[in-house]
Amino acid sequence: MQAFNFQGSAAAITGAASGIGRALAHELAARGCDLALADLDSIGLEAVAKEITTAHARRVSTRRVDVADAEQVEEFAQAAIADFPSLSIVINNAGVALLGQFEEFDNAQLAWLMGINFWGVVYGTRAFLPHLRSRPQAHIVNISSVFGIIAPAGQSAYSASKFAVRGFSESVRHELKMNNSPVRLSVVHPGGIATNIARNARAGVNVREAVNMAELGDRFAQMARTSPQAAAQRIVRGIDRNEPRILIGLDARLLDIVQRVMPARYWTALARIFRRMSGDLV
Repeated sequence: MQAFNFQGSAAAITGAASGIGRALAHELAARGCDLALADLDSIGLEAVAKEITTAHARRVSTRRVDVADAEQVEEFAQAAIADFPSLSIVINNAGVALLGQFEEFDNAQLAWLMGINFWGVVYGTRAFLPHLRSRPQAHIVNISSVFGIIAPAGQSAYSASKFAVRGFSESVRHELKMNNSPVRLSVVHPGGIATNIARNARAGVNVREAVNMAELGDRFAQMARTSPQAAAQRIVRGIDRNEPRILIGLDARLLDIVQRVMPARYWTALARIFRRMSGDLV
C-alpha cells in the first residue's frame, strides 16, 4: 500500500475554526500541507490561519461558508482549487448537534441538522471530486460519529445524520474502488472528543424545561477523554494508511464491539450508561 505524500500537497477542511477541524489544520500543516479552511466563524478562522502561518510557515486561505448551501460549498471548492492546484485532501468535518427525543424537535430543526451534517458532506464530496480525480493520489475524509454505529435514545436526529454520512461514504468508496479511481475515502467515527459540540448543541423546541443544557454540556466534557489533537493525529494516520473506517477513542472501539456482539439488543447493555450522561433526555 502506497503511503500518502503530504509534503507539497494541500487540504480543504470545513468546520476548521475549532475542535477537530482546527487540530487537523495544524496536523496537516506540520506534515507539509497548505490549507483552504472554511467555517461560519470568520474570527475563529482568521485565528487558526495566523496560528498556522506562524507555527508551520504554510500558505492558508480562509472562507466563510455555510456547508448547508450547495452554492457556497461549490464556490469554496473553486476558490480552494484556484489557490492550491495541488489540493488532494478534502475533509468534510463541519457538524452540529440537536438534543432531544424525536417528539421534542420539529421537522425544521431536523432539516437544519441534516443540512449541515449530511448535505454538507454530500456537497463537499461532489464539489471537490472532479478535481481530486485529476490528482495522482487523493483522499476524502467524511466525519461521521460513534452515533453512526449505535443510535442512543435522545439522539434520533444526530444519529440519523451520522448513519446517513456512513452509508453515503461507504457506498461512494465502493464506487471509487470499482471505477479504479485514484481517490480514496475514509469515514471517521469519533467517540467523545473534548470539543464544544455539546455545549453549542441546540435543544428540541419541546424539550422539557427541567433539562439543563449547560449541565449536559459539562457532563459530556467530563466523559470526553480524547483530545482534538489526538483525534487529528489518528485521522491523518488513517489517511496515510488508506483506512476505510477510522474509529477514534477507546469508547468508540468498545461501542463498536458491543454493537457487533449484540446488534439488535445493544441498548439493553448501554441504556444505564447513557442515562447517566444524558439525564432527562433519555
